[in-house]
Amino acid sequence: MKKHILGLVTMSVAISLTSCGEKKEKTDIIARKHIVVRAKETRMMGNHSESRKVQWIGNSYTVDTDLKADKSLPIVSDGEQKYYDNRATVKILRKDGSVFFNRTFSKADFINQIDANYKDGALLGVVYDKCDGNNLYFAASVGSPDKSSDEYVPLVVKISRFGEVSIKKDATLDTQSEMTSNNTAEEEEGV
Repeated sequence: MKKHILGLVTMSVAISLTSCGEKKEKTDIIARKHIVVRAKETRMMGNHSESRKVQWIGNSYTVDTDLKADKSLPIVSDGEQKYYDNRATVKILRKDGSVFFNRTFSKADFINQIDANYKDGALLGVVYDKCDGNNLYFAASVGSPDKSSDEYVPLVVKISRFGEVSIKKDATLDTQSEMTSNNTAEEEEGV
């Protein structure tokens, strides 16, 4: 029994001596790892081409639209990422293949129709919309180059039967459901 008590006393003395000792200070230096920020490459927005056959002023025409990034234009930014601005070419061919209209647009062609907020944006596209009477209509937009953004100015490009071009802001909604509900409301007002 004396052996057990002697062992217990020895252990309790050893524990009390180690618990009363000073704590060792750590000499490890903890520093945050430096994150290397790579310069993001200037991106190209999606190139897009479209060709449509249309009946206009009693004849058949082919309307070609082509959107391409142009490295010679000033670079645009969405605040974080840089992008090459675009040029859009509209070509209208007669049935025999001869060219009725051929013009390349850049953001500069729309600058008088856009707000100061969008002057640093990009030309996002020019696409065929409809023909009405003596005119062909195209939807165009200038805005944020980020594909996930919905910040843009909708524009209408009108080309007359004589090849004259006019550009204005689009003030109308372009969804069929909105147009249908607006027509119904107008019809009800007339009753």
